[in-house]
Amino acid sequence: MNPEQIEIPKRALFKPAEVCELVKVQPYVLRSWETEFPDLGIAKTAGGPRVYRRADVEQVIRIKHLLLVEGLTLAGARRKLEEESAPAIAEALDELIGRNARDRITEVKRGLRAILDLLSGRPPQTSLSSPVRAVASPPARAAARGRADSSRDKRSSRQSVVARRKRPA
Repeated sequence: MNPEQIEIPKRALFKPAEVCELVKVQPYVLRSWETEFPDLGIAKTAGGPRVYRRADVEQVIRIKHLLLVEGLTLAGARRKLEEESAPAIAEALDELIGRNARDRITEVKRGLRAILDLLSGRPPQTSLSSPVRAVASPPARAAARGRADSSRDKRSSRQSVVARRKRPA
């Protein structure tokens, strides 16, 4: 069976029985393919009957060809279809992101580094090759240490108050 020999009517949606008749497969076969290929077919309503778009019918024809003519398993057919669609996805991403994505990402990286330098009080870095390290300056570390010491003092003073309350008088 050659996929080009099947003439698909010019309609937007097809019922499962119509797809089975066009492709010459049993309904249970089509249902099993739906489980193996989850993007096959769409539900008309929540809990409603499945319907198929023209692209779904073309995919069912392709699946049948891969299984019966090329002798692939269901898993092999799924991999082959994914491989065939991967270049199309990559092209769509290139168009969506643009050709100069790396340059734009580099520019955003520079901007973020400049913001980090500004917030940390350091002179701005000009090179992208040096890694960004968020290291607190010595005064900031001392202040943080002082906060930690004072919180320890508060805890120990609270503990001593509780200990004094528990002592028998």
